[in-house]
Amino acid sequence: LAHKLLHDLFANYSSALRPAEDTDRALNVTLQVTLSQIIDMDERNQVLTSYLWVRQAWLDAHLTWDKDAYGGIDSIRIPSSYVWRPDIVLYNNADDRFGGSMETNVVLRSDGHILWDSPAITKSSCKVDVSYFPFDGQQCRLTFGSWTYNGNQIDLRNRLDTGDLTDFVENVEWEVLGMPATRNVITYGCCSEPYPDVTYTLLLKRRASFYIFNLLLPCVMISFLAPLGFYLPADSGEKVSLGVTVLLALTVFQLLVAESMPPAESVPLIGKYYIATMTMIAASTALTIFIMNVHHCGPGARPVPPWARRLILHHLARALCVCEVGESCSSPRQAGTGGTGPREPPGAGTQPGPCPRGRCLCHHHVLLSSVGYIAGCFRRHRAAQRRAGEWKKVAKVMDRFFMWVFFLMVFLMTVLVMGKAA
Repeated sequence: LAHKLLHDLFANYSSALRPAEDTDRALNVTLQVTLSQIIDMDERNQVLTSYLWVRQAWLDAHLTWDKDAYGGIDSIRIPSSYVWRPDIVLYNNADDRFGGSMETNVVLRSDGHILWDSPAITKSSCKVDVSYFPFDGQQCRLTFGSWTYNGNQIDLRNRLDTGDLTDFVENVEWEVLGMPATRNVITYGCCSEPYPDVTYTLLLKRRASFYIFNLLLPCVMISFLAPLGFYLPADSGEKVSLGVTVLLALTVFQLLVAESMPPAESVPLIGKYYIATMTMIAASTALTIFIMNVHHCGPGARPVPPWARRLILHHLARALCVCEVGESCSSPRQAGTGGTGPREPPGAGTQPGPCPRGRCLCHHHVLLSSVGYIAGCFRRHRAAQRRAGEWKKVAKVMDRFFMWVFFLMVFLMTVLVMGKAA
Protein backbone atom coordinates (compact mmCIF):
# COMPACT_ATOMS: atom_id res chain seq x y z
CA LEU A 1 0.00 0.00 0.00
CA ALA A 2 2.83 2.40 0.76
CA HIS A 3 4.48 1.58 -2.55
CA LYS A 4 1.21 2.11 -4.40
CA LEU A 5 0.66 5.38 -2.54
CA LEU A 6 4.12 6.65 -3.48
CA HIS A 7 3.57 5.66 -7.11
CA ASP A 8 0.17 7.33 -7.28
CA LEU A 9 1.33 10.54 -5.62
CA PHE A 10 4.32 11.18 -7.83
CA ALA A 11 2.96 9.87 -11.14
CA ASN A 12 2.25 13.36 -12.48
CA TYR A 13 4.06 15.43 -9.83
CA SER A 14 6.80 17.99 -10.52
CA SER A 15 9.04 19.18 -7.72
CA ALA A 16 10.10 22.23 -9.72
CA LEU A 17 6.85 24.19 -9.40
CA ARG A 18 5.38 25.93 -6.38
CA PRO A 19 2.56 23.66 -5.09
CA ALA A 20 -0.22 26.21 -4.63
CA GLU A 21 -3.87 25.64 -5.49
CA ASP A 22 -4.23 29.27 -6.54
CA THR A 23 -1.13 30.68 -8.24
CA ASP A 24 -2.23 34.22 -7.38
CA ARG A 25 -2.08 33.53 -3.65
CA ALA A 26 1.05 33.22 -1.54
CA LEU A 27 2.09 29.89 -0.08
CA ASN A 28 2.43 29.96 3.69
CA VAL A 29 5.73 28.63 5.02
CA THR A 30 6.51 28.52 8.74
CA LEU A 31 10.03 28.44 10.10
CA GLN A 32 11.39 27.36 13.46
CA VAL A 33 15.07 27.28 14.42
CA THR A 34 16.52 25.28 17.31
CA LEU A 35 19.97 26.24 18.56
CA SER A 36 21.89 23.11 19.44
CA GLN A 37 25.46 24.36 19.93
CA ILE A 38 27.73 27.35 19.49
CA ILE A 39 30.80 25.88 17.86
CA ASP A 40 33.00 28.96 17.57
CA MET A 41 32.95 32.75 17.74
CA ASP A 42 35.76 34.24 15.67
CA GLU A 43 35.95 37.82 16.93
CA ARG A 44 38.80 38.80 14.62
CA ASN A 45 36.95 37.71 11.43
CA GLN A 46 33.49 38.42 12.95
CA VAL A 47 32.09 34.99 12.10
CA LEU A 48 29.77 32.90 14.29
CA THR A 49 29.76 29.14 13.71
CA SER A 50 26.66 27.43 15.12
CA TYR A 51 24.86 24.09 14.89
CA LEU A 52 21.15 24.56 14.14
CA TRP A 53 18.08 22.44 13.58
CA VAL A 54 15.90 24.12 10.96
CA ARG A 55 12.23 23.11 10.79
CA GLN A 56 10.10 24.19 7.81
CA ALA A 57 6.44 23.42 7.26
CA TRP A 58 4.13 24.16 4.31
CA LEU A 59 1.11 22.78 2.52
CA ASP A 60 1.51 20.94 -0.80
CA ALA A 61 -1.89 20.91 -2.49
CA HIS A 62 -0.79 18.26 -5.02
CA LEU A 63 0.24 15.64 -2.44
CA THR A 64 -3.01 14.73 -0.68
CA TRP A 65 -4.74 11.35 -0.46
CA ASP A 66 -7.56 9.53 1.23
CA LYS A 67 -5.97 7.55 4.00
CA ASP A 68 -8.87 5.07 4.09
CA ALA A 69 -8.11 4.11 0.48
CA TYR A 70 -4.57 3.15 1.41
CA GLY A 71 -5.08 1.12 4.53
CA GLY A 72 -5.20 4.04 6.93
CA ILE A 73 -1.75 5.37 6.04
CA ASP A 74 -1.78 8.90 7.44
CA SER A 75 1.89 9.91 6.86
CA ILE A 76 4.96 8.72 5.02
CA ARG A 77 8.68 9.59 5.17
CA ILE A 78 10.24 10.22 1.80
CA PRO A 79 13.48 11.87 0.60
CA SER A 80 13.22 15.62 0.55
CA SER A 81 14.39 15.72 -3.07
CA TYR A 82 11.09 14.13 -4.16
CA VAL A 83 9.00 17.15 -3.20
CA TRP A 84 9.11 20.86 -3.83
CA ARG A 85 11.07 22.71 -1.15
CA PRO A 86 11.20 26.43 -0.42
CA ASP A 87 14.63 27.92 -1.13
CA ILE A 88 15.09 29.30 2.39
CA VAL A 89 18.70 30.35 2.86
CA LEU A 90 20.73 32.18 5.50
CA TYR A 91 21.11 35.71 4.16
CA ASN A 92 24.17 36.62 6.24
CA ASN A 93 26.02 33.42 5.39
CA ALA A 94 29.80 33.71 5.77
CA ASP A 95 30.75 30.18 4.70
CA ASP A 96 33.05 30.02 1.68
CA ARG A 97 31.53 26.66 0.61
CA PHE A 98 27.88 27.78 0.88
CA GLY A 99 26.85 24.42 2.26
CA GLY A 100 23.10 24.11 2.76
CA SER A 101 21.08 21.90 5.04
CA MET A 102 21.52 18.16 5.19
CA GLU A 103 19.39 16.11 2.77
CA THR A 104 17.06 14.54 5.30
CA ASN A 105 13.62 13.01 4.77
CA VAL A 106 10.42 14.96 4.93
CA VAL A 107 7.22 13.90 6.72
CA LEU A 108 4.29 14.01 4.32
CA ARG A 109 0.76 13.83 5.78
CA SER A 110 -2.45 12.87 4.04
CA ASP A 111 -3.81 16.43 4.14
CA GLY A 112 -0.77 17.67 2.19
CA HIS A 113 1.14 19.21 5.09
CA ILE A 114 4.90 18.71 4.80
CA LEU A 115 7.32 18.93 7.72
CA TRP A 116 11.03 19.15 6.96
CA ASP A 117 13.56 18.97 9.82
CA SER A 118 17.18 19.35 8.77
CA PRO A 119 20.33 19.95 10.82
CA ALA A 120 22.82 22.52 9.54
CA ILE A 121 26.21 23.91 10.58
CA THR A 122 26.13 27.59 9.64
CA LYS A 123 28.73 30.31 9.53
CA SER A 124 27.09 33.69 9.83
CA SER A 125 28.56 37.17 9.84
CA CYS A 126 28.20 38.92 13.19
CA LYS A 127 29.07 42.50 14.03
CA VAL A 128 31.36 42.14 17.03
CA ASP A 129 31.70 45.00 19.51
CA VAL A 130 34.68 44.42 21.80
CA SER A 131 34.59 47.78 23.58
CA TYR A 132 34.04 46.08 26.95
CA PHE A 133 36.15 42.94 26.37
CA PRO A 134 36.36 40.67 28.36
CA PHE A 135 33.09 41.82 29.97
CA ASP A 136 31.27 42.22 26.66
CA GLY A 137 28.07 40.86 25.20
CA GLN A 138 27.28 40.27 21.54
CA GLN A 139 24.13 40.28 19.42
CA CYS A 140 24.44 37.98 16.42
CA ARG A 141 21.61 37.90 13.89
CA LEU A 142 20.57 34.89 11.81
CA THR A 143 18.36 36.07 8.95
CA PHE A 144 16.47 33.43 6.97
CA GLY A 145 14.50 34.12 3.83
CA SER A 146 13.63 32.90 0.36
CA TRP A 147 16.23 33.69 -2.29
CA THR A 148 13.97 33.82 -5.36
CA TYR A 149 10.34 33.86 -4.18
CA ASN A 150 8.99 37.24 -3.14
CA GLY A 151 6.29 37.96 -0.59
CA ASN A 152 3.53 37.55 -3.16
CA GLN A 153 4.58 33.95 -3.76
CA ILE A 154 5.83 32.76 -0.34
CA ASP A 155 4.63 34.19 2.95
CA LEU A 156 7.39 33.27 5.39
CA ARG A 157 6.50 33.42 9.07
CA ASN A 158 8.11 32.36 12.32
CA ARG A 159 6.36 29.60 14.22
CA LEU A 160 7.37 30.91 17.68
CA ASP A 161 8.48 34.29 18.97
CA THR A 162 11.84 32.91 20.07
CA GLY A 163 14.30 30.27 19.00
CA ASP A 164 14.18 26.91 20.70
CA LEU A 165 16.90 26.52 23.34
CA THR A 166 15.67 23.36 25.08
CA ASP A 167 18.36 21.17 23.49
CA PHE A 168 21.17 23.73 23.68
CA VAL A 169 24.58 22.43 24.77
CA GLU A 170 26.22 24.92 27.13
CA ASN A 171 29.25 26.72 25.76
CA VAL A 172 32.36 27.21 27.90
CA GLU A 173 32.98 30.75 26.65
CA TRP A 174 29.54 32.17 25.89
CA GLU A 175 26.32 32.28 27.84
CA VAL A 176 23.10 32.48 25.79
CA LEU A 177 20.64 34.99 27.26
CA GLY A 178 17.93 34.57 24.65
CA MET A 179 17.07 34.17 20.97
CA PRO A 180 14.09 36.37 20.03
CA ALA A 181 12.61 36.07 16.53
CA THR A 182 11.17 38.88 14.40
CA ARG A 183 9.54 38.90 10.96
CA ASN A 184 10.59 41.65 8.56
CA VAL A 185 9.31 42.61 5.14
CA ILE A 186 11.94 44.43 3.11
CA THR A 187 11.87 45.89 -0.37
CA TYR A 188 15.36 45.72 -1.84
CA GLY A 189 16.78 48.05 -4.44
CA CYS A 190 16.92 45.38 -7.09
CA CYS A 191 13.26 44.49 -7.04
CA SER A 192 9.92 46.18 -6.47
CA GLU A 193 8.34 43.21 -4.70
CA PRO A 194 8.58 42.80 -0.92
CA TYR A 195 10.68 39.98 0.48
CA PRO A 196 9.79 38.66 3.95
CA ASP A 197 12.44 37.19 6.25
CA VAL A 198 12.69 35.86 9.78
CA THR A 199 15.57 37.17 11.89
CA TYR A 200 16.74 35.39 15.05
CA THR A 201 18.84 37.58 17.32
CA LEU A 202 21.22 35.50 19.41
CA LEU A 203 22.00 37.34 22.67
CA LEU A 204 25.40 36.26 23.99
CA LYS A 205 27.35 37.18 27.10
CA ARG A 206 31.01 36.27 27.47
CA ARG A 207 32.12 34.20 30.44
CA ALA A 208 34.97 36.38 31.67
CA SER A 209 36.59 34.07 34.26
CA PHE A 210 39.21 32.74 31.84
CA TYR A 211 40.30 36.21 30.77
CA ILE A 212 40.25 37.57 34.32
CA PHE A 213 42.69 34.93 35.56
CA ASN A 214 44.91 34.89 32.45
CA LEU A 215 44.95 38.49 31.25
CA LEU A 216 43.54 40.90 33.82
CA LEU A 217 44.97 39.65 37.13
CA PRO A 218 48.59 39.41 35.84
CA CYS A 219 48.28 42.97 34.56
CA VAL A 220 46.93 44.19 37.90
CA MET A 221 49.77 42.49 39.81
CA ILE A 222 52.38 43.86 37.43
CA SER A 223 50.82 47.31 37.75
CA PHE A 224 51.11 47.23 41.54
CA LEU A 225 54.70 46.02 41.18
CA ALA A 226 55.74 49.03 39.09
CA PRO A 227 55.52 51.71 41.87
CA LEU A 228 57.84 49.61 44.04
CA GLY A 229 60.65 50.72 41.74
CA PHE A 230 60.58 54.02 43.64
CA TYR A 231 61.15 52.13 46.90
CA LEU A 232 64.19 50.35 45.51
CA PRO A 233 67.44 51.96 46.81
CA ALA A 234 69.12 54.18 44.24
CA ASP A 235 72.53 52.64 44.86
CA SER A 236 71.28 49.18 43.81
CA GLY A 237 71.37 50.12 40.13
CA GLU A 238 68.16 48.17 39.34
CA LYS A 239 65.53 50.93 39.43
CA VAL A 240 65.45 51.59 35.70
CA SER A 241 65.81 47.88 34.90
CA LEU A 242 62.69 47.07 36.92
CA GLY A 243 60.62 49.69 35.08
CA VAL A 244 61.78 48.51 31.66
CA THR A 245 61.11 44.84 32.55
CA VAL A 246 57.57 45.63 33.71
CA LEU A 247 56.97 47.66 30.55
CA LEU A 248 58.07 44.75 28.35
CA ALA A 249 55.86 42.31 30.28
CA LEU A 250 52.80 44.49 29.71
CA THR A 251 53.71 44.80 26.02
CA VAL A 252 53.54 41.01 25.70
CA PHE A 253 50.04 40.93 27.23
CA GLN A 254 48.95 43.79 24.99
CA LEU A 255 50.07 41.84 21.91
CA LEU A 256 48.12 38.77 23.08
CA VAL A 257 44.94 40.83 23.29
CA ALA A 258 45.58 42.55 19.94
CA GLU A 259 45.99 39.21 18.12
CA SER A 260 42.52 37.99 19.04
CA MET A 261 40.61 41.26 18.60
CA PRO A 262 39.38 42.67 15.27
CA PRO A 263 41.32 45.72 14.01
CA ALA A 264 38.48 48.10 14.82
CA GLU A 265 38.45 51.69 16.01
CA SER A 266 36.92 50.72 19.35
CA VAL A 267 39.71 49.78 21.75
CA PRO A 268 38.81 46.97 24.21
CA LEU A 269 38.43 47.89 27.84
CA ILE A 270 41.35 45.69 28.86
CA GLY A 271 43.41 47.28 26.07
CA LYS A 272 42.69 50.73 27.50
CA TYR A 273 43.80 49.47 30.90
CA TYR A 274 47.02 48.10 29.41
CA ILE A 275 47.74 51.36 27.58
CA ALA A 276 47.06 53.46 30.68
CA THR A 277 49.28 51.19 32.78
CA MET A 278 52.08 51.24 30.22
CA THR A 279 51.90 55.04 30.06
CA MET A 280 52.08 55.20 33.84
CA ILE A 281 55.09 52.86 33.93
CA ALA A 282 56.85 54.84 31.19
CA ALA A 283 56.26 58.02 33.22
CA SER A 284 57.54 56.33 36.39
CA THR A 285 60.69 55.19 34.56
CA ALA A 286 61.31 58.73 33.32
CA LEU A 287 60.81 60.09 36.85
CA THR A 288 63.17 57.43 38.21
CA ILE A 289 65.90 58.59 35.83
CA PHE A 290 65.36 62.19 36.96
CA ILE A 291 65.40 61.24 40.66
CA MET A 292 68.58 59.18 40.21
CA ASN A 293 70.21 62.21 38.65
CA VAL A 294 69.25 64.19 41.75
CA HIS A 295 70.52 61.40 44.00
CA HIS A 296 73.94 61.30 42.37
CA CYS A 297 74.62 65.01 42.60
CA GLY A 298 78.31 65.25 43.38
CA PRO A 299 80.13 67.43 45.88
CA GLY A 300 80.28 70.24 43.35
CA ALA A 301 76.49 70.61 43.22
CA ARG A 302 74.74 73.75 44.29
CA PRO A 303 73.10 73.85 47.71
CA VAL A 304 69.45 72.81 48.00
CA PRO A 305 67.24 75.87 47.35
CA PRO A 306 65.46 77.23 50.42
CA TRP A 307 61.99 76.44 49.01
CA ALA A 308 63.01 72.83 48.31
CA ARG A 309 64.57 72.51 51.77
CA ARG A 310 61.41 73.85 53.40
CA LEU A 311 58.90 71.93 51.24
CA ILE A 312 60.68 68.62 50.67
CA LEU A 313 63.14 68.15 53.52
CA HIS A 314 60.83 69.49 56.22
CA HIS A 315 57.13 69.05 55.31
CA LEU A 316 57.17 66.13 52.84
CA ALA A 317 59.85 64.22 54.75
CA ARG A 318 57.84 64.51 57.96
CA ALA A 319 54.55 63.59 56.23
CA LEU A 320 56.06 60.56 54.49
CA CYS A 321 58.16 59.57 57.54
CA VAL A 322 61.44 59.62 55.63
CA CYS A 323 64.16 59.60 58.28
CA GLU A 324 67.88 59.12 58.27
CA VAL A 325 69.72 56.88 60.72
CA GLY A 326 69.40 58.32 64.20
CA GLU A 327 66.49 60.61 63.32
CA SER A 328 62.87 60.50 64.39
CA CYS A 329 59.91 61.26 62.17
CA SER A 330 58.42 63.52 64.83
CA SER A 331 61.57 65.66 65.37
CA PRO A 332 64.03 65.26 62.49
CA ARG A 333 67.33 67.00 62.61
CA GLN A 334 67.47 70.35 60.88
CA ALA A 335 69.11 70.16 57.49
CA GLY A 336 72.38 71.97 57.37
CA THR A 337 72.96 71.91 61.14
CA GLY A 338 74.23 68.41 61.69
CA GLY A 339 73.08 66.36 58.73
CA THR A 340 75.18 63.87 56.94
CA GLY A 341 78.92 64.20 56.81
CA PRO A 342 81.60 63.98 59.46
CA ARG A 343 81.51 66.32 62.39
CA GLU A 344 84.21 68.93 62.81
CA PRO A 345 86.60 68.05 65.63
CA PRO A 346 86.66 70.38 68.60
CA GLY A 347 88.87 73.37 68.05
CA ALA A 348 89.25 72.82 64.33
CA GLY A 349 87.70 76.17 63.38
CA THR A 350 88.83 78.28 66.43
CA GLN A 351 91.76 80.63 66.57
CA PRO A 352 94.68 79.60 68.77
CA GLY A 353 94.99 81.43 72.05
CA PRO A 354 98.15 83.09 73.37
CA CYS A 355 100.90 80.71 74.19
CA PRO A 356 102.46 80.84 77.61
CA ARG A 357 105.96 80.75 76.20
CA GLY A 358 107.54 83.61 74.47
CA ARG A 359 109.00 81.59 71.65
CA CYS A 360 106.56 78.98 70.22
CA LEU A 361 106.29 77.19 66.94
CA CYS A 362 102.60 78.24 66.75
CA HIS A 363 103.70 81.75 65.81
CA HIS A 364 105.63 80.56 62.84
CA HIS A 365 103.85 82.07 59.79
CA VAL A 366 104.46 79.12 57.48
CA LEU A 367 103.05 76.65 59.98
CA LEU A 368 100.04 78.83 60.68
CA SER A 369 99.19 79.15 57.01
CA SER A 370 99.46 75.37 56.51
CA VAL A 371 97.17 74.67 59.44
CA GLY A 372 94.67 77.24 58.16
CA TYR A 373 94.75 75.66 54.69
CA ILE A 374 94.09 72.21 56.14
CA ALA A 375 91.23 73.51 58.26
CA GLY A 376 89.70 75.29 55.27
CA CYS A 377 89.94 72.14 53.14
CA PHE A 378 88.25 70.18 55.88
CA ARG A 379 85.44 72.76 56.17
CA ARG A 380 84.91 72.78 52.40
CA HIS A 381 84.90 68.99 52.30
CA ARG A 382 82.36 68.84 55.11
CA ALA A 383 80.13 71.41 53.39
CA ALA A 384 80.31 69.44 50.12
CA GLN A 385 79.36 66.22 51.88
CA ARG A 386 76.50 68.01 53.59
CA ARG A 387 75.21 69.31 50.24
CA ALA A 388 75.47 65.84 48.66
CA GLY A 389 73.64 64.33 51.62
CA GLU A 390 70.86 66.89 51.32
CA TRP A 391 70.40 66.10 47.63
CA LYS A 392 70.28 62.37 48.44
CA LYS A 393 67.61 63.01 51.01
CA VAL A 394 65.66 65.12 48.49
CA ALA A 395 65.81 62.20 46.05
CA LYS A 396 64.67 59.76 48.72
CA VAL A 397 61.70 61.93 49.70
CA MET A 398 60.71 62.34 46.05
CA ASP A 399 60.97 58.56 45.57
CA ARG A 400 58.65 57.93 48.50
CA PHE A 401 56.21 60.63 47.36
CA PHE A 402 55.92 59.32 43.79
CA MET A 403 55.61 55.75 45.05
CA TRP A 404 52.42 56.57 46.92
CA VAL A 405 51.13 58.73 44.05
CA PHE A 406 51.55 55.88 41.56
CA PHE A 407 50.07 53.35 43.98
CA LEU A 408 46.99 55.58 44.18
CA MET A 409 46.86 55.90 40.38
CA VAL A 410 47.03 52.12 39.88
CA PHE A 411 44.28 51.59 42.46
CA LEU A 412 42.02 54.21 40.88
CA MET A 413 42.58 52.81 37.37
CA THR A 414 41.72 49.29 38.54
CA VAL A 415 38.56 50.49 40.31
CA LEU A 416 37.48 52.51 37.24
CA VAL A 417 37.97 49.53 34.91
CA MET A 418 36.05 47.19 37.18
CA GLY A 419 33.27 49.75 37.68
CA LYS A 420 32.94 50.38 33.95
CA ALA A 421 32.85 46.65 33.28
CA ALA A 422 30.11 46.19 35.86
